[in-house]
Amino acid sequence: MSNFPSLTGAEIRQKFLEFYQRRGHQLLPSASLVPEDPTVLLTIAGMLPFKPIFLGQKEAPFPRVTTSQRCIRTNDIENVGRTARHHTFFEMLGNFSFGDYFKKEAIAWGWELVTSVYQLPPDQLVVSVFHEDETAFAIWRDEIGIPVHRIQKMGEDNFWASGATGPCGPCSEIYFDFHPERGDTHIDLEDDSRFLEIYNLVFMELNRQSDGSLVPLAKQNIDTGMGLERVAQVLQRVPNNYETDLMMPIIDAVSAIATVPYRQCDAKLQTSFKVIADH
Repeated sequence: MSNFPSLTGAEIRQKFLEFYQRRGHQLLPSASLVPEDPTVLLTIAGMLPFKPIFLGQKEAPFPRVTTSQRCIRTNDIENVGRTARHHTFFEMLGNFSFGDYFKKEAIAWGWELVTSVYQLPPDQLVVSVFHEDETAFAIWRDEIGIPVHRIQKMGEDNFWASGATGPCGPCSEIYFDFHPERGDTHIDLEDDSRFLEIYNLVFMELNRQSDGSLVPLAKQNIDTGMGLERVAQVLQRVPNNYETDLMMPIIDAVSAIATVPYRQCDAKLQTSFKVIADH
């Protein structure tokens, strides 16, 4: 068993926000689940409230901010309860820079957070970069010291966008490895049974037009997202997001009302409990 501390969901959230506050980020409250953005129905990501700032339509109230944003994504609804990590409602921890700092700082702080604050062992972490982003690759290799075989170059999955048009850019992700004993010879980050993406660092520097063309934004920005439920799964050493202290109390309450013990149910019935907890 890896030797890292077990933290509650509230402790994970608090440590994240305090980490970035100490580094000059202004703490802002979670925005409404119903956004002003006409291109989406619901707040689907932590960056959505800042989209006008990224596009240069509004002035940033602060050069760097941090939030714990409540989000809803209905596109994952068919997977709710069936996988270890999919939700419709979730909480996204994030740090954002509006032309203030960029790749070097975002990568260094992201690594410091997961290895020093959450104390996840470096040998159980793998990072990915967009295959054309040699700058991010070099930072991970030369400045952070990640072995080359644990830096995976990925395709379009590592180019993040909030929609068909709007701000976007290459991203770099940190994955937790549940089975480092399997070795580094054939790392497949698509293997959900072994790897879990816990932190996405988006280098928001482009604007996708309606014709698909990419135009540089006025500033190079940082938009990150760390799924609270996912990190809780890792730090609390449970098999899925639903059995963390963020959601298990709801399942326990439903179990008591239904007089059906959750842990004695088959997988199909447990899925029903998880769907109720998510919704």
